[in-house]
Amino acid sequence: MQGSFGGFSVWFFVDQIVFYLYLILFIWGGKNKFGRKNEFNDDYASLETMKSLRGFAAIGVILHHISQEDVFKAKNVMPMFVNAGAYFVAIFFFCSGYGLIKSLDTKKDYLKGFIKNRLVKTVVVPFYVNVLVYGLLMLAGGIKFPKERWIFNCLGLTMMNTYAWFPIVLAFLYLAFYLCFRFIKKRPACLAVMLVFIIGLGLLFCYNGHFAWWSGKNNWWLMTDPNKAKWWQGQMTLWFSGEWWVNSAPAFFTGLLFASYEKQIAGFFQKAYAVKFHVLLIITMIFYGISSIGQAVFGYWTEFSGKGPGVGDKVKTYFCQVPLFLVLGLTIIVFMMKYHVSNPVTRFFGKYSLHTYLMNLAAITAFRFLQTDSSPIKAGKYNLLVYALAVIIATVLAGVGEQKLTELIQKLLFRKKKETC
Repeated sequence: MQGSFGGFSVWFFVDQIVFYLYLILFIWGGKNKFGRKNEFNDDYASLETMKSLRGFAAIGVILHHISQEDVFKAKNVMPMFVNAGAYFVAIFFFCSGYGLIKSLDTKKDYLKGFIKNRLVKTVVVPFYVNVLVYGLLMLAGGIKFPKERWIFNCLGLTMMNTYAWFPIVLAFLYLAFYLCFRFIKKRPACLAVMLVFIIGLGLLFCYNGHFAWWSGKNNWWLMTDPNKAKWWQGQMTLWFSGEWWVNSAPAFFTGLLFASYEKQIAGFFQKAYAVKFHVLLIITMIFYGISSIGQAVFGYWTEFSGKGPGVGDKVKTYFCQVPLFLVLGLTIIVFMMKYHVSNPVTRFFGKYSLHTYLMNLAAITAFRFLQTDSSPIKAGKYNLLVYALAVIIATVLAGVGEQKLTELIQKLLFRKKKETC
C-alpha cells in the first residue's frame, strides 16, 4: 500500500499525532487536585478557566469540520472528530448559560441594558459582520446567486454562512432568557420556562427537517434532480434546517441551572466526591448509549428512506439525545472541580472562539483545491495534511481579523456618551 509503513497507513500516524497534540492541550497548564481528599480547585469556574474551556472546544470544532470533509471521511482520517461536533458546541452553550446567570447575580441592573449590550452588541452585530464578510468573499469568488437569495442572505433570514447557525440559536436563547428573568420573579419558574423553550426549538427542527420537504409533492427530494430544486428548498439554507441547530442546546439550560444553584450542587459533590463523580460519569455514559441507540434505530435522516419527512423519527432521536446534553455540562464542570486546564493556546482560542468558528467554512472552502492530486502544491500522500494545516492557519488569521473588524464596528455603533459636568 502506497504511503504505508509496516502495514500502517501514513494517516494512522497522523491520527495519533493529532490525538497526541490535542491531549497535550488537555495536560499543559492543568491544575490537579485528584488524589487530594477534600481539596478542590477554587477557580474551576472562573472567567479565565471558562475561556480556556471554550478555547479547547473551539479547536475541537475546527478539527471536527475538517474531519467531515468527504475525502477525509473516505480515507478515515481523524475519525474521532467526525461525530464530536455536538459535544464541543455543548460546551459553548453551557458556558453561555452559566455566564448569563453569574452576570445577573453579580452585576447591578444587568437586565436593564441586556438587549443592547448582550444581545445586539455581542451576538447580532458579529452575526451580520460575518454575513457582510462572506457576502464580499462570495462576490470576489464570482459566486452567482439569484437576486432574492442575495436579499434573504444579507437580511440573515437564510444562511450566507451555513456555520453561522450558532449565533442565531444563541440570540433566541438570550432573548428568552431576558423575557423570563425580566418578567418572571421566581427563578425555578424561569428555569422551567427556559427548558420548555429549548425543547420547543428542538421540536421545531424535528418538523422543519433538513430542507423544505413541505414545498412539493411527497418525497419530491427523492424523485427530483436536486439541481432543479429552488435554492431555498436545499439543505442548510433555512433556519433550523439540521439537528446540529438544536441537539446540544439543552446544555445551555444546564449552565443556567448550575450557576443558579452552584453552591448547593458543588457542596453536594464535594462530599464523597469520588463516589458521586463516578456515578455521574456512569449516568453520562448510559445517556451516551441511549443517544447512540436512538440515532441508530430511528435517526435524523430518514427522509431518504422514502417514507416522507420522518418527523416522528427525528422526535424520537432528539429525545434520546436530550438527557445526554443535559448532563454533559454538569459532568464536565464537576470534573473541573478537581482538574482543569488553562494555557496560552486554549486562552487564545477562547478569546477568538466565536470568530474562528464563523470563519472556519471560508478557510475550508478556499483550500479545497489542496485535497486533489492535481493541486498546484505537490504534497503527494501528504496533501490532506497540508490542507488541514492550511485550513487551521487560515481559520485563525481570518477569525482574528474578523473579530478586530467586529470590535471596530461595535465601537462605532455603541459609543459611550461623554459625561457632562
